[in-house]
Amino acid sequence: MAIKFLFLDIGNVMLNNGWDREGRQQAVEKFGLDAADLDERHHLTFDTYEEGKISLDEYLRRIVFYKERDYTMEEFKNFMMQLSKPKPEMIELFKYLKEKHHLKLAVVNNEGRELNDYRINKFGLVDFIDFFISSCFVHIRKPDTDIFSLALDIAHAKADEVVYIDDRPMFVHVAQRMGLNGIVHTTIHDTKAKLAEYGLGE
Repeated sequence: MAIKFLFLDIGNVMLNNGWDREGRQQAVEKFGLDAADLDERHHLTFDTYEEGKISLDEYLRRIVFYKERDYTMEEFKNFMMQLSKPKPEMIELFKYLKEKHHLKLAVVNNEGRELNDYRINKFGLVDFIDFFISSCFVHIRKPDTDIFSLALDIAHAKADEVVYIDDRPMFVHVAQRMGLNGIVHTTIHDTKAKLAEYGLGE
């Protein structure tokens, strides 16, 4: 069956990961935090934030501002946002393929609401993505199969009409077991070659 949809992750596919281990290490160095404490607190509550069950302010109260600091929450949030960087060549590739092959594009990603909203708007994803099935919107995170089922329902897509692209092999394998076609993204060259195998060449 012809491919009609691309389901795309954001982190490490169209943008960097932003608030990841590297970003938290930068926060440790800039704000004088205890790395082990920050890491433990992050892992205890980050899933809850990504599922849209707490705000970014509440997440930060749990991991950083549980005690008095000599900087403000707004300063810390601004720092977090500035960690995000685009992968312009990947964004342009998906825009091009969308137009050339008349595709519908959906984001299927795990991200907290405020970071997600900032990244979608800052880097123009809203201009070419048709559907956003983000964990913070639907209260389900990958690798829960329900998020892929919901994405198929929202897009009104059949599994074999979809190519799902993510940098995490586990998430791709879960999607594949549900009947979606999958690509583990490593480099733009490799992803282009795999897309061409599905008839989505440049």
